Amino acid sequence: MDIVVKGRKTEVPERFRKHVAEKLEHIQKLDGKVISLDVELSKERNPRQAERSDRVEITLLSKGPVIRAEACAPDPYAALDLASAKLDAQLRKAADRRRMHRTLSVAEASAQMAEEAEAQAAADHESQAPPLTRIGSLEIEGEGPLIVREKTHAAVPMALDQAFYEMELVGHDFYLFMDSDTGQPSVVYRRHGYDYGVIHLKLEE
Repeated sequence: MDIVVKGRKTEVPERFRKHVAEKLEHIQKLDGKVISLDVELSKERNPRQAERSDRVEITLLSKGPVIRAEACAPDPYAALDLASAKLDAQLRKAADRRRMHRTLSVAEASAQMAEEAEAQAAADHESQAPPLTRIGSLEIEGEGPLIVREKTHAAVPMALDQAFYEMELVGHDFYLFMDSDTGQPSVVYRRHGYDYGVIHLKLEE
């Protein structure tokens, strides 16, 4: 298992790199298919956000779906502990889901995943919500309203229920995928409560 540690707009001390390797060496026991772990450390320079100045994001790449966990804390070691604990919980949850009875309906599974995701999202929001700054009638979260981040992923055709499952694993409110039934680019997303939505894109001829 390869562990890659990198910094975004900050230097990564060698001591922290060694600590990451020691902290995450147990991951392979939880997921025998893991190929690599990408660990990204970033630093928030705004003194008003000193309590969450260090952010650690862990991305697990394996023969299965991508799993991601991130956390903020006043120092990188505490942030790594929080992110590692979240990753452990997601891996154990994924293992439990694989043991689910195969006849469990998509509706029942989706409702159960939504309930768990809503509880986790509420806990994350309470512990990591950035401060709000008011400019006139505009409320700005963190340093500003514009956050640009670009990522590219391989498009693997999958069924609708698998797309819901993948969305919950990465902890997002939406998931872009290629629908194996229609061959169309599609998006699943979380609505209010336990509801989900699906958007299909139809290419004009």
